[in-house]
Amino acid sequence: MTSTPLFDWLTSRAAGVLLHPTSLPGSTGIGTLGREARRFVEFLAESGFKYWQVCPLGPTGYGDSPYQCFSAFAGNPYLIDLELLVDEGLLDGGDLAPLRGLPARHVDYGAQWKHRWEILKRAYFNFTSKASPKEKSAFQNFARDNRTWLDPYARFIATKNHFGGRSWLEWPREIKHQDLAKKLLRKADLGEDYEAQTFYQYEFFKQWRALKQYANSRDVVIMGDIPIFVALDSADVWTHPELFQMDADLNPTAQAGVPPDYFSADGQLWGNPLYDWKKHEQKKFSWWLARIESSFELYDVVRIDHFRGFDEYCKVPAYASNAREFQWESGPGLRLFQAIKAHFPNAKLVAEDLGMIGETVHRLVRDVGIPGMKILQFAFEGFADYLPHSTIPNSVLYPGTHDNDTAWGWWDKQPESVRDYFRRYLRVTGNEVPWDMIRAGYASASRLFIVPMQDLLSLGSEARLNSPGQPSGNWTWRYNRDQLERLQSESAQYLRELAKLYER
Repeated sequence: MTSTPLFDWLTSRAAGVLLHPTSLPGSTGIGTLGREARRFVEFLAESGFKYWQVCPLGPTGYGDSPYQCFSAFAGNPYLIDLELLVDEGLLDGGDLAPLRGLPARHVDYGAQWKHRWEILKRAYFNFTSKASPKEKSAFQNFARDNRTWLDPYARFIATKNHFGGRSWLEWPREIKHQDLAKKLLRKADLGEDYEAQTFYQYEFFKQWRALKQYANSRDVVIMGDIPIFVALDSADVWTHPELFQMDADLNPTAQAGVPPDYFSADGQLWGNPLYDWKKHEQKKFSWWLARIESSFELYDVVRIDHFRGFDEYCKVPAYASNAREFQWESGPGLRLFQAIKAHFPNAKLVAEDLGMIGETVHRLVRDVGIPGMKILQFAFEGFADYLPHSTIPNSVLYPGTHDNDTAWGWWDKQPESVRDYFRRYLRVTGNEVPWDMIRAGYASASRLFIVPMQDLLSLGSEARLNSPGQPSGNWTWRYNRDQLERLQSESAQYLRELAKLYER
């Protein structure tokens, strides 16, 4: 236990908005990092918001969840703005035609998979033949500067495509070993796909850094998000199996999950491989330090999902069909964060410490000194510590997160006892629940208040982004340009007034 916290960065009050970039408007079927993202930043600045929180930006696979990515370091090529590639002369406007007719209110990931890769590949070929020497030099510099993670990632995706998209655990035995795969499948054997994957990362990072710079220039900081665990089918596990609980044949010996509880008699199986924390500590947490460094190249503040796993984590056998058979194992605890502090003394981290957790997790959060999270929806269901008057200053308060229903969706499912408590506590009628929560959040003791975009728009369950445990149909919600314009014209001045009144 430390006498003083390792970090103490959240010292002033502010407010922000939670919106994943896929939810932005746009003409190619999914939100991207281009014009509409800048338009959203302008709304934030005009409304007095200081933070834009996003979900993980990594390349997604089956299920489209940003919390199950093919890499902990790479960016999602779906987020590349194709209109900007047209402006750069790498595409013609007609190349985007297959995406123009896709729905405006939700993401059709199947159509994105079918069409977007072909368009991106066309941009890559045009880049190889049309790019200026200066641009090609910038590309080569990017590949060189990021080769530690970029080469394994590009090789992993190209090899995965070579084997029809199958998980690396289903590849031929010799190819499962990354060192052997490099000898047996050379870059030439992977065709242009290896270089194309490198190009997609170059474009993603170029666009993201320009967008982040645009936000920072308007006094908007970016809060990113990293899952504690990585996906089993990922470049990270394929490249560094020794850092995970794997057997000699590179099969996982255990998986992450959640024990049975009030909500699920069988618990939850997440399927993520578990870290071999002893190996990480022997290597002085070098992989984690590289991940943190990469995260701070993308974000100003980093939220770590499932923070309790650093204190103790739920270990379920790899063969299990549910989480009834489990055991708790110790995580690295404070030692990992002491290593992070030594390398990144000014790191701004946030702990996702929600749910039924013990005092040891609370103690770890306090010792590390980073803000934890509070949820207003839970407050009115009985978590009294989350009520506006009970929150501590060093915390981040939300009406709900990406895993919760919208405020209206939540309200519609509550019993009258919860509704009555909500009305009496906030002294409201319950006719504008999202804005009742917003006002309560602004007034709370928590130094940082983050509101989901859906609640600013007063939307119902149709706009819910993710339902945990539901295998499909998540991560699809999008707003349209008219909704933002209406919100800005009707509420920007009011939001600025709230920020001023409550010193945010």
